[in-house]
Amino acid sequence: MLTKVYDTPAVYCLNVPLPENPLKNLNCYIIQDSGETLILDTGFNRPECLEALMAGMEELSADWSKTNLFLTHLHSDHTGLAPTLMKDKPGKIYMSRVDYDYFESIMVGEVWKESDRNFIAEGFTEEQIMRLHSENPARGYEPERFFSVTALEDGDILHVGKWAFSCILVPGHTPGQMVLYQPQEKLMFTADHILFDITPNITCWVGTQDSLGNYLDSLVKIRQYEIRTALPAHRKNDMDVYVRMDQIIEHHLNRLKDTVHALAANRGSHATQIAACLRWSMRGKTWEEFPLSQRWFAVGETIAHLDFLVCRGLVEKRTRGTTNSYCLTMDGALCCSQLDCMWQMYRRK
Repeated sequence: MLTKVYDTPAVYCLNVPLPENPLKNLNCYIIQDSGETLILDTGFNRPECLEALMAGMEELSADWSKTNLFLTHLHSDHTGLAPTLMKDKPGKIYMSRVDYDYFESIMVGEVWKESDRNFIAEGFTEEQIMRLHSENPARGYEPERFFSVTALEDGDILHVGKWAFSCILVPGHTPGQMVLYQPQEKLMFTADHILFDITPNITCWVGTQDSLGNYLDSLVKIRQYEIRTALPAHRKNDMDVYVRMDQIIEHHLNRLKDTVHALAANRGSHATQIAACLRWSMRGKTWEEFPLSQRWFAVGETIAHLDFLVCRGLVEKRTRGTTNSYCLTMDGALCCSQLDCMWQMYRRK
């Protein structure tokens, strides 16, 4: 389904299905002006996604000789069809340099090997990791091959006809996610940095010490921009973007406090044990009934929150053999009080 969501510049939202995935769909935005077209993200490397994309482009009568692709970040639901869609076409593929470098490491397999070792250290079994090799959509629907891009840095400008869009680096959800901002219209494509009826997943990344801290800093960075219209990569936007940012910031404070309480009651636990104590949107399912791929995302998010606490001296991480464990460095109530003090830097003044 193709819907015009903005008049000047002309912006269309193409509903790209994400079968067998809780996200359900990708909002693929297509910007057009003066015969030029820019596509934002692609969906998974699946025939259903390709069919939707091609139908949308045909409906818009887009000129492929004047069409470029911008990838907001490296996740498969955003990059999966990039080399397929742009094969034998003259247009460019744009992506942040940070995420592209990381994407290259993923495609050669080194990042996945290290990630597997990390999750085993945090309580996953080798058998579960092997199952995830086929069940995890991040692996199953990635691009068919590595591909070249025009790498972007924070502050670079992309043009579509007469319209200029600023590229803003917002690390956190991935090491190098980028959003696009049109200053005259105060229009921002928020990708997965700001979502409105779900909270962006902030997970641990190989080689990144503090994903959650990076994400919160990126929210503060984006708050400085005047945003009249925010277009997210998933679901809908039906509320004020600044209020939503405040909600997300408070969500992470509450999740950190819940993590502290879980650690106080389960000293020396690894991340999987801690995650099982937290509240997740599982629609009535117990932790054991939660699909393995979703448990993997939940544990990754739990590690990111533990990393945040470790980096600020509130939690100590210990490794014995091949297993990690975590302990509070102070009383739980005092730890939560310290978090409340820290949160003043993130709350809207």
